[in-house]
Amino acid sequence: MANRIKTVLLFGAPGSGKGTQGKLLGTLPGYKHLACGDVFRQIDLNSEVGKVFLQYSSRGELVPDDFTVRLWNEHINKLMAVKTFRPDVETLVLDGIPRNVAQAKMLDEHIEVIKLICLRAVHNREEMVRRLKSRALKDNRLDDANEDTIRRRLEVYDRESRPVLQYYPQEKRVDVDALQSPIEVAHDILSAILGRTEELHAVPPVPPVVAPVN
Repeated sequence: MANRIKTVLLFGAPGSGKGTQGKLLGTLPGYKHLACGDVFRQIDLNSEVGKVFLQYSSRGELVPDDFTVRLWNEHINKLMAVKTFRPDVETLVLDGIPRNVAQAKMLDEHIEVIKLICLRAVHNREEMVRRLKSRALKDNRLDDANEDTIRRRLEVYDRESRPVLQYYPQEKRVDVDALQSPIEVAHDILSAILGRTEELHAVPPVPPVVAPVN
């Protein structure tokens, strides 16, 4: 792509509500929502690409970086080709990617991050587990149905994904409390995008990280 796509990143642990908020933003004029998870779920699991995806996702692990970014880029190009995404007049709202610093670096040539919205819910891990189990039943999402897999996904997020927050300039980042009601979260995200950060609700402090005892 000759010009990088202006992008709002929705970032947060599995179950923090990225998809819900992304869909809301995607209904607004001038915004296009794309969830990387939805792209993956459209894959034919009997294809070679689908088998690679299933091999990792069924264990709650991240799909290889080059595979993920390549698939994402191909999907974006298809949307642009059929005019369902027009980066000249629309801002991309992206969730589910990048999932680690390596992916963030690969995406730099494709996107210009204008705002990083961090949906923070790490202070209530059990609520995240409950949300993911409930979503699995509601949407028939087999990747979220097993509690052990859910907890592994949350551990992978802590280990692989959270460092992405330090990769982007901190002046572009705004923290939002993901455990508010959906409408309150939406209010805070819109305030952040519009630059009215004084309108955000207070975000509970993050508890200190305690190193595991061997």
